Amino acid sequence: MRAIHPTAEGTATPIGAKLRSARTAQGMSLAQVAQTTGLSKGFLSRVERDETSPSVATLVQLCQVLSLPVGALFAEPDVHHVAYADAPRINLGGVHADERLMSPRGEERVQLLRSELEPDAHGGSDLYTINCDVEALHVVSGSLTVRFAGRTVAVHAGDALTFPGREPHTWQVEGGEPAVVLWVIVPAPWSGSA
Repeated sequence: MRAIHPTAEGTATPIGAKLRSARTAQGMSLAQVAQTTGLSKGFLSRVERDETSPSVATLVQLCQVLSLPVGALFAEPDVHHVAYADAPRINLGGVHADERLMSPRGEERVQLLRSELEPDAHGGSDLYTINCDVEALHVVSGSLTVRFAGRTVAVHAGDALTFPGREPHTWQVEGGEPAVVLWVIVPAPWSGSA
């Protein structure tokens, strides 16, 4: 009986972009990584372009220098698709607003909302806050004003506005026309999983 040895499928897992991303996130140059690891800049560059594959020992060494778990190089990206028709309707207090959660339930890093707003829609007369670091909105169609304690900002179709969610604010549709607005909240103030 002869031993049968497994063969490679010929498709190496691309890890170069993940290594490059980790290196730049650490603020390290190729020269710094080369000096720390004792590997040449040329070799590291080829690894980052997936033109060569490092040994397991070299890969472990690179991951240690870059503070990157080795397993992260081989993990499948966490990709979620939310169809508009399947997006759950939510109510965040907007009056005359059809609001949908477009990010996956349970996503804690970011929350994406789509609001279809009637001409008289508003966020309430009182200023409110959201427990997040950043709130951004993009007006797809229509116009609205966002009111803060000391000023009001007009945001029209195609415009975007970014501000701290903890800054007291409210909003109102303007111009007598409906509006469609995308809201991005970072991190998600609630995951929608409860």
